[in-house]
Amino acid sequence: MRIAIDAMGGDFAPREIVKGAVEAARGLAGIEKLFLVGDETAIKAELALYGKIPACIEIRHASEVVEMGDSPALSLRRKRDSSIMRSVELVKDGLADAIFSAGSTGAAVAASMLRLRTIEKVDRPAIAAIMPSIKGPFVLLDAGATPDCTPKMLAEFAIMGSIYAENILNIVSPRVGLMSIGEEDSKGSKSTKEAFQILEKTRLNFIGNVESHDMFEGAVDVVVCDGFVGNVVLKTSEGAAHAIIQWIKESFSASLVRKIGAGILKASGAFAELKKKTDPEAYGGAPLLGVKGVCIIGHGSSSSFAVYNAIRAAGTAIEQKVNQLIEEKINEVFKDSE
Repeated sequence: MRIAIDAMGGDFAPREIVKGAVEAARGLAGIEKLFLVGDETAIKAELALYGKIPACIEIRHASEVVEMGDSPALSLRRKRDSSIMRSVELVKDGLADAIFSAGSTGAAVAASMLRLRTIEKVDRPAIAAIMPSIKGPFVLLDAGATPDCTPKMLAEFAIMGSIYAENILNIVSPRVGLMSIGEEDSKGSKSTKEAFQILEKTRLNFIGNVESHDMFEGAVDVVVCDGFVGNVVLKTSEGAAHAIIQWIKESFSASLVRKIGAGILKASGAFAELKKKTDPEAYGGAPLLGVKGVCIIGHGSSSSFAVYNAIRAAGTAIEQKVNQLIEEKINEVFKDSE
């Protein structure tokens, strides 16, 4: 597998990005090439910290960086030598099979759309966020790539999410649910009602409408919604998780007895187990499904652990031929569409 890495994207770039890439090069099998794209001087300075560098790592210089506050559309026109653009172009030119970036999500989506285009009969791509439930992980899409969706787009997201859940998360016959304001098929917006009718006719394991609480109770494996709703759900969930963690810390430090209890729980591994179940960095990032080429978008605060896992996830998507499976299923379901 050959992966282009935006070395300048993210809050802790290039240090954590380079560290994660070196760890992946040393610890993952099947890596043919890891391109570190960005400021050559800065990348070399980071690589110097690790002694002998694996031969699969190669630097590709890019003189510009798309900042988080930059307009994605304007930045791609004005910063044509940006690390994100050069990374995507490596995939377009056939030199890499996948890209990872923890930088601007908007720029990553826009660059992938502009340079790679979408898979045949896929109208718009979707960001698939992997989230935890009490029974295991589930896929939420779209998490922000396409705010306004047609019913057909929602159906496309369902197909792509189902394939990803089955082939990457190893969920047999994943249950697909359409996010709505009630379980009855009569409820929801005009778009979700029409999407419901389309999904009923597919061979997906479509279980109908689902509500927000169903996600975390483990009642569904793939949750489909437009990018506006999905991003709100994702950010709200992250905020709620951070608040709960803070409440737990404050509660356990309120008295000596509680501090002793917290110490016992920590020693028992209970906290570590909980962190492992809820740590988004274990998945590395969210795939942008529907574009030609594998694209993994990391959180802006990605650590080297997240980068390592993003590279692993990209490699698995390449090996499992996720894009080919998506194209085949999309063509099967929409074979009569224009």
